[in-house]
Amino acid sequence: MIYALVLAGGTGSRMGNEKPKQFLMAGGQPVIIHTLNEFCNYGKFEKIIVLCPNEWIEYTKSLIEEYMGDFCKDIAVTSGGASRNDTIMEGIKYIEECKCLDDNTIIVTHDAARPFINNRIIAENIDAALECGAATTAVPATDTILYSPTGSGVESITDRSSLYLCQTPQTFFAKKLRKLYQNLSDSERAMCTDASNIYVKNGMPVKIVLGETYNFKITYPNDLITADAYIEHGIC
Repeated sequence: MIYALVLAGGTGSRMGNEKPKQFLMAGGQPVIIHTLNEFCNYGKFEKIIVLCPNEWIEYTKSLIEEYMGDFCKDIAVTSGGASRNDTIMEGIKYIEECKCLDDNTIIVTHDAARPFINNRIIAENIDAALECGAATTAVPATDTILYSPTGSGVESITDRSSLYLCQTPQTFFAKKLRKLYQNLSDSERAMCTDASNIYVKNGMPVKIVLGETYNFKITYPNDLITADAYIEHGIC
């Protein structure tokens, strides 16, 4: 079985807004609704699980009821964790509590505030995970990357031809991901802000799926302007 985990734990602090960024409006709808529509339209998930802070669960449910129509039955909303990876673990726990978790269960994890996902990226993630065991979406770096531990001066400049910018979705076999996460020390877990790093830290391969430049994460106020323009002109 294949499940989508939509990670909606962002607080929106960089947006300068009390409401988390996934709930802000873009193109006449909340950002998270655009994201959920894309996952629902894919049509091959056993369930789409939205993971958000406890205090936003009822609000998230109300948005889904208002905007998602017949798709409501395909979506569950539950509580996330203190960190990104803890939230993913909560998603796996939810599947287990539904008695649907086995060695073949695949989870496609995605940022709620990254609304311009498409079927091609989702399908290629699943295929890559089936082939390799884990997949992450990424695009080649186009800007020069500076390394500056102090933030005030350049220590080195890395050859960007071998660098990629990570996006989501990221896709894993659920039980395998949980086992690898449990194998890490507390300090290693703290360093794994990206789920694919759980595999890397354990010496396991992760296949790259080519993303899209428009599959960006809404983070700053100007990102909403860009999102509105994309939706208005049908770019995505």
